[in-house]
Amino acid sequence: MTEQPGADAWRLVVNLPSERGSNRQVTDQLLEQLGVHGWPPADIFAIHLAAEEAIVNAIVHGNKLDPTKKVHVECEISTAVVRISISDEGAGFDPASVPDCTVEERLEAPSGRGVMLMKSFMTSIEYNATGNAVVLLKHRS
Repeated sequence: MTEQPGADAWRLVVNLPSERGSNRQVTDQLLEQLGVHGWPPADIFAIHLAAEEAIVNAIVHGNKLDPTKKVHVECEISTAVVRISISDEGAGFDPASVPDCTVEERLEAPSGRGVMLMKSFMTSIEYNATGNAVVLLKHRS
């Protein structure tokens, strides 16, 4: 079970359209609130990148840019922890099946780095059993 920010945390709940660029509706507010809550620049960079990757993956790979589908995003930010939940209406995927983008033959592949970046930058990431929802958690460093 993932840790929850406290009752005094900033919260955002939004349903995004499945179109390129709609992630900015979340990431702009996320960046502002990370600053308000005093997160250090390295953590702000990490959280921003991981959230952007997850939301864009949900829009492009999960919902396949289908205008009839939404991406549900919930963000909670406190001074100690950030929790971002993202779900799409797609069929899901198996995160373990994503090829290793660091092996020689995949170094120039145009995709497959998002999951690795999220794992590298966040304290934890958890997928649901279907693979169409992820929770990103970051503890202040």
